[in-house]
Formats: sequence, C-alpha cells, structure tokens
Amino acid sequence: MQPKPLGSAPDSDGEQAAIRAEIERLVGPKNFDNWFRTAVLRVDDDTLTVGVSSPFLLNWMQRQFRSDICSATQNTLGASARVSFEVDATIAKRCENSNTKTDRAAGRSDESTRTAKKPAAPPSGRSRRRFADLADFISGKCNELAYTATRQVCAAPGAKFNPLFLYGGVGTGKTHLLEGIYKHIRRQFPALNTVYLTAETFTNYFTGALREKTTPGFRRRFRSVDVLLVDDIDFFNAKRVIQEEFLHTFKQLDANGCQIVLAADRHPRLFDKLSDEMTTRLLSGLVCRIESPDVDTRRNIVTHRAKSMDAKLSPEALNFVAQRFKNNVRELIGALNCLETYFSMTGRRISLAAARSILADLERDCIRVVSMSDVEQTVCGFFGIAPDDLKSSRRHRWVSQPRMLAMYLARKHTHAAYNEIGKHFGGRNHSTVMTAEKKVIGLLEQDKIIQVASQDWPLGEVLEALEQQLRAG
Repeated sequence: MQPKPLGSAPDSDGEQAAIRAEIERLVGPKNFDNWFRTAVLRVDDDTLTVGVSSPFLLNWMQRQFRSDICSATQNTLGASARVSFEVDATIAKRCENSNTKTDRAAGRSDESTRTAKKPAAPPSGRSRRRFADLADFISGKCNELAYTATRQVCAAPGAKFNPLFLYGGVGTGKTHLLEGIYKHIRRQFPALNTVYLTAETFTNYFTGALREKTTPGFRRRFRSVDVLLVDDIDFFNAKRVIQEEFLHTFKQLDANGCQIVLAADRHPRLFDKLSDEMTTRLLSGLVCRIESPDVDTRRNIVTHRAKSMDAKLSPEALNFVAQRFKNNVRELIGALNCLETYFSMTGRRISLAAARSILADLERDCIRVVSMSDVEQTVCGFFGIAPDDLKSSRRHRWVSQPRMLAMYLARKHTHAAYNEIGKHFGGRNHSTVMTAEKKVIGLLEQDKIIQVASQDWPLGEVLEALEQQLRAG
C-alpha cells in the first residue's frame, strides 16, 4: 500500500482515515490539532508508522500518546497491529510551504505566525564566528572577581594583571569572558592587534610551521600581537615542545607590555606535566577562579536569557530551571531551549507544571551516576599514583592522603556502604572508611592544607577540583 501523510484524503481501503479519526477521538480535537497535524501516517500490512519532524517531538509523542495511538491502530487494524515511530526529515520542509491556517487552529497570533515563517536563507559561504558580548555576562558571587578583572583589562589592556588567568569547570563562563574581552578591545581599541584562539589551534599553527619550515613567520605573527587571548590551555599539559614555544612567546609579549589572558579548567599548580617556569609565569599575574553559578546567579541568567527568547515562560517555570539545573550555564540554556521548542510547537505559555513535565527527561539525563571505579580513576590521575598503590597497605602520606580522599568521595557520590567501599580500596573494614570520612570532614571545617606534588594546597579546593572531574566524567 502506498503510504499517505496524516490528514490527507482517505485511501481506497479507508485505513488511514479510520485510524486518523480514531486517534482524534481518543486524544481529543485540540491535542490532535496541536500534535498530529504535521505528522505522517503510514500503514503497511498490520503496522502503523508515525513520522514526526524532530527527535524531541518523537520522544514527546511516544511518552504522551503511544497508548492512544496503539489503541486506535488495534481498534482499526486488529489486535495484532503494531505501531512504530520515526523522524521524517521531509516534514519540516513541507510545513514551511503549507498554508498558515494551521497556525490559527493552534491559537497562535498573527505576530507569532509571522515569526514562524521560514527565515531568509543565509548568504552563501561560511559565516564568521560571532563572539559573545560582556554585556550579556551575568555576574554574581561565583564569578565577580574574574568579571571585575576582565573589565579592568578591557579598560586598559596591558596595564595590569599580566597574565590574567581564569579557571573553572566546564560551562562556567571562561570562554564568554575571553570572547567578551576580544570583542570589546577590537571595538574600543581597533589599532591594537588582538588575537583570540584556543591552545589546540596554537599547537596546530606551530606544528604546521614546523612541517612547512615557516617557524620564523609563525613567531613574527604571534610575538607581534598586542593582546593575546588563549582558551583551554589545559591542552599544553604534557606537550613539552609546545610549552617551550608558548613560553618564549609569553616572555616576549610580557617584556613588550602586551596583554595576555588565559583560561583553563584548573589552577596552574594543578597541572601535573607543566614546566616549573611555565607554572610560575602563569602565577605571576592574577589568578581568578570561576565557580559553578549559585542559585541567585542562575536565576539572573535564566531571566536574562528568557528575554531574548520567542517564548512565554512563567516566573515559576524560570525559577524551576534555576533551582534544578545546577552544574553549569550550558545546562540552564539547554533547559530553556527545550521550553522554547515546546512553546513554538504549542503556542502555550509555559507554566511550572508544564516545565516539570517537559524537562523531566532532560533533568534525569543530567544526573551522572558515579561509580567507585570513577572515583579511583579520578583520584589516581589527579595525584599521579597507580591504582595498586591506592589499594595497597602502604601508609606513606603520598598514598594515604589520596586513599582517604577517595574513600570520602566514594561515600559522598556513590552512597555505597562503608564495608563495600573498604573492600574496593584494598579490603579494608568499614571502620577504616568511617574514620577517613570523619577526618576529611574535620580537615574541611578547619580549612586545612594538604600537599599536592610539591605544593601546599587548601583541601577544599583539591576536593572541588576532583568533584568537577567526576561531574565531567
């Protein structure tokens, strides 16, 4: 049988029309018009295939209407009938050319109908990168030092804080600040030669220059800039030749009074394979930590972002997003994008109840399940020790401290029983794990210092760095 789209004229057997009518009866005319009007219905023998325009809509249809669709299909085709769902890429194109009367049936206004029309095609060729603006950066307790330092660099490049080093977990705003600096300086000081790139891009340029024997040109290019902004310098870790080249570039620019701003996911002292000279250079300016956004900052972020969205979101829905998506800004934006997509499909204002329902799967997917093997791998990698040493009976501080922290993190993030944790870390008994947990809690309360490699480091910051790695997976 030749498949026909849902809503088309009935075929000779009337099966599609009968299923269509039965679905509308079960879900109601309003739901049918909102959710099924752009779907494609195909009947092949005893199987109904429902095609929709996007993965998001496919998941929604399966969760909300699978039971009704199955009932309608079996009522029409028989008890052995089956239902399947698929993403049909042709639907979106067809909808763009369809009559806008379906928008009126969904309760959309003329203005939102105009907004929903296909936008003008972008110009041919690759579009240029659009840099973030500092005006869109939301400052709070979690990032106020970094934001203030960034503003001062923008006002007087090279005058102070050389280098300015920003570090924090993923999605906390490091790249936004770097791009904001780049955009501001290019606008306010157009005569300055300002360069923004990632550490990986710097590495690729350098290796290409080595391969093509054009290193003098490479060095002239990077050692003649006025402002150098380098993101993700974690990439330099363990790359000795690249570190040396970047260090020479750094020293030349610093001697010339140029501005250098760098970003990474950890403090300079926590790079385990960075040269001592490189580490001291990174520490010679201002080091600013950017933490995960606190709840007030998250509220401000979602409120600011919602203003630029084509969606009606209730204050309660925005507060729900701010309360539940805690790890980083990208999670917040992803949640808001889901709500905006839902609004574009239904035209309905997003209430708290709707937000809870729409984001249920996304919220569940944001939860990372941490195992004791994850804790073991993270701690061993951070302290540079072997798993066998962590589980051994050795009591030297370089082993006992990481082992104690591993037990504490395993209890906090896996909620495993004390005896299970002890068994994993060398066959120890439950009282050993309880003692380790209490000791770490006591050291945190006293803001104690521990030794990482040859450096003294606040225990709280070591644990935060470990937990960031656990969350990132």
